[in-house]
Amino acid sequence: MTLNSDGVAGGKPLTDGKWAGWAAWSDPHPDTFLQAIGRGYMRSDAPGKALVGLETRTSHRNRLDTLHGGFLAAFADHAYFGALWAMGHKDQINGVTIDLSMQYLGAGKVGPDLIAEVEALRETGRLFFLRMLITQDGQSVAASTATLRKAPPRK
Repeated sequence: MTLNSDGVAGGKPLTDGKWAGWAAWSDPHPDTFLQAIGRGYMRSDAPGKALVGLETRTSHRNRLDTLHGGFLAAFADHAYFGALWAMGHKDQINGVTIDLSMQYLGAGKVGPDLIAEVEALRETGRLFFLRMLITQDGQSVAASTATLRKAPPRK
């Protein structure tokens, strides 16, 4: 799979497999934290909204054999930027998180995919205000809100 410089696989939706119609995002640089999270899949079907999916694996679990809360927070942070990319804000993958709040609603399991439903609530000159609901097999696992500072304009 060929990745663009922004880490998105070809920048075009995948054409086969369970993620057909979604764009794949992975960090082209080895040994980054994104390697611990895994490749995300994203798409936007409506203005200001996007979905970000992720396959869970055993390294995402805690000692109780459920998804680790820190992993879910890291996925949420990753999903906000993937969602902005899918919404057409491609330069914002270089933005930064100002704050991120998590509410854990249920125990996530290793195996089923996570789906983050992300909504942009407001955009200002320098900030995005967003919220999300993370589900697994249709069940709520976590909710989140975040404020992201926009990336400086490229020169």
